[in-house]
Amino acid sequence: MVINTNISALNAATQLDTNSAKLSNSLARLSSGSQITSPSDDPAGLAVSMKLSAQSARTTAAQDNVNNAISFNQTQDGYLQQVNTALSRMSELAVQAQDVTKTTTDRALYQQEYSTLGSYINNVAKQSFNGVSLFDGSALSVTTDGQGGSFSNQGVKLTATTYTTATGDDITSVSGAVKAVTDTEKGIQQLASDRATIGANEETLGYYNNQLSALNNNLQAATSQITDVDVATESTNYAKENILVQSSTAMLAQANAMPQSLLRLLS
Repeated sequence: MVINTNISALNAATQLDTNSAKLSNSLARLSSGSQITSPSDDPAGLAVSMKLSAQSARTTAAQDNVNNAISFNQTQDGYLQQVNTALSRMSELAVQAQDVTKTTTDRALYQQEYSTLGSYINNVAKQSFNGVSLFDGSALSVTTDGQGGSFSNQGVKLTATTYTTATGDDITSVSGAVKAVTDTEKGIQQLASDRATIGANEETLGYYNNQLSALNNNLQAATSQITDVDVATESTNYAKENILVQSSTAMLAQANAMPQSLLRLLS
């Protein structure tokens, strides 16, 4: 037995340091909720989780784009529902203006309402959604994933000749009223086609939205498998490491006390 070098104490101290480090890591995992608290815990897992998290963020952004595009289409259709009501009323006025019992003064009253409704439709054609024109007929490229995929959202043009012809008709004469009936019917037919286009846009974007939602859920689940701590398992590890630290501390105290017995040999 030697005095200058206490091998038992050194071994006990080394084991105490090891157990203390494990206890600290376990405590960090439990307090953070993550099983990767530093790159050294799982370098490969950290790299994979970073890529998955980035893809999830891009997917969320794409889903926001799709949802905004759906809102854009819903706004369009909301306006077009009112345009349909206006065109239907204009068609009705054009028929009423053909009544032979109506005077020129009566038809002038019908024309006043007809023109007002036509102005409303023309005004709707100028509306926008967050600064983007709703009815200029332009197709919009909507981002549908995090890799640059896109969907062409078909546009609606309320300034098309079919509409402007109907809104510009004059029903102060019977012949003008007859023409207005034909023009408003064409306008309603075009409107039906345009609303069908919007409906197809919404339907397709809804599919993309569901697809992105499922993808994002799976990406988050995969990231969770790598990074999230299993509290039940880690609590068990924490309890074990805590006991080992206490045991190592006690053994280090015993090892430090061993050289004291040498004093008996010197007495």
